[in-house]
Amino acid sequence: MMNTNLTIRCATEADIGTMQALIARSAIQLSASFYTPEQAQALLTHVFGVDTQLIHDQTYFVIEEQGKMLACGGWSKRKTLFGGDQAKQGVDNLLDPATDAARIRAFFVEPKAARRGLGRLLLEHCSAQAQAAGFTVLELAATMPGEPLYLACGFAVFERFGLDLPGGVFAPLCRMRKQIV
Repeated sequence: MMNTNLTIRCATEADIGTMQALIARSAIQLSASFYTPEQAQALLTHVFGVDTQLIHDQTYFVIEEQGKMLACGGWSKRKTLFGGDQAKQGVDNLLDPATDAARIRAFFVEPKAARRGLGRLLLEHCSAQAQAAGFTVLELAATMPGEPLYLACGFAVFERFGLDLPGGVFAPLCRMRKQIV
């Protein structure tokens, strides 16, 4: 059940350490029934993490309850579909709202706060922000633990793919899309 003591605010560089710790707990614990421990660890090491461009763009948010961070995630007006700073290469060009889909990026929930509607709340907030910026479509790369949330929120899978990660680890993901206007 949603708590009225929740606040959503823009993430700042001062939040990075707390977000990285939340991401690590979320990635390992909430992936347990979807990915092997090796897959979850490889994703955490090579893919998951904070994309500081989103912080600079003020499109990355945290949900707090009484000052404690419970979730983080955002949307992007840039071409990168997923991945933290460790996965980025080169310039991250801007998308055109008239022809491109805004990206939903890097949603992670504190495991002890899972199943409280935080992901849905954050998704609604990001959708409204992207729509206000002129976007009519959202797109994302979902992990297997995230796919049920996005399906429940009206996204549809349009491509299944996987990542070949170091150590011979393969991690399945899917691309999803939703019309918002």
